[in-house]
Amino acid sequence: MERNLMKGNEALAEAAIRAGCKCFFGYPITPQTEISAYMAKRMPKVGGVFLQAESEIAAINMVYGCASSGVRCMTSSSSPGISLKGEGVSYMAGSDLPCVIVNVMRGGPGLGGIQPSQSDYWQATKALGHGDFQILVFAPSSVQEMADLMGKAFDEADKYRMPAMILADGLLGQMMEPVVFGSDEIQQHDPAEKPWATSGHQNKRKHNIVNSLYLQAEELERLNFERFRRYETVKQELHLAEQYCTEDADIIVTAYGSVARLAKAAVDSAREQGIKAGLFRPVTLWPFPVQEINEACRNAKRVLCVEMSMGQMIEDVKLALDCRIPVDFYGRTGGVIPKPSAILEQIKTLAKEAE
Repeated sequence: MERNLMKGNEALAEAAIRAGCKCFFGYPITPQTEISAYMAKRMPKVGGVFLQAESEIAAINMVYGCASSGVRCMTSSSSPGISLKGEGVSYMAGSDLPCVIVNVMRGGPGLGGIQPSQSDYWQATKALGHGDFQILVFAPSSVQEMADLMGKAFDEADKYRMPAMILADGLLGQMMEPVVFGSDEIQQHDPAEKPWATSGHQNKRKHNIVNSLYLQAEELERLNFERFRRYETVKQELHLAEQYCTEDADIIVTAYGSVARLAKAAVDSAREQGIKAGLFRPVTLWPFPVQEINEACRNAKRVLCVEMSMGQMIEDVKLALDCRIPVDFYGRTGGVIPKPSAILEQIKTLAKEAE
């Protein structure tokens, strides 16, 4: 298959088109603007729709309406823009609608900076909008995976009728790497195959109504209970992770996204120095791969969580391990990227303490 040298943002956009995305609604913000620019050029050529909304809030509500019709659609933004989309995402979750949302994270809080960050983990996995709901969250660590996970995100969103997010960062969005697409064919998806969609009933079925407003407390509670039973099914069926050199590891480094690549280099250096280190990389951040991290840490004495934040994933790591193994943290924030040499020093310190 042909290898294409592409930016992560561009590879992600092309993969979305091939996965059958018909409509893109967005608003420019660094460092994800290339997604919008790529979609603006490509969508009209493949019979799709590109629309630059007047704001992030407008964009997510356009996705809300489009998803209601059963059409595969998406939006993308970066940290402050995702915050603005939060209300609309909650409406979509409350209406049980599938879509894909891309967050190419930047430094924060506030306007912060345009450098890479991972400080939106809590937002994505715990609180992207008001109310009781979850979204699927996928965390790529390469340009190839940016492309591969896009189709997965659309498929799983449709399967479970819930929003899905690709949670990347400015480093992945801007770097260029070779990428291979699985097929040159654009997938076709018929909205009529979604019996809940507001795609026209032709007098063959009852009217479909998409709604997230329920004024009777008991009815809303029933729907929330039903939704969370579905979430439990998702937890059982969808949990992706990478394990690297974990079989005999005394020290397990946990990291996701681009930071996992830096951590892997540190693990290799530690192995060269006789330290039994390994890497655990969650690919799904929600659901978090609980079973896999326990397998990876079965012989571990210490765990080191490395993030481009003040420490957000570390809470899920501790919960997944039931706090039975000490979990330490090393992070850089504000757009500063941790160096493999600094991660290695943390590993060496933990190895000495574990002796």
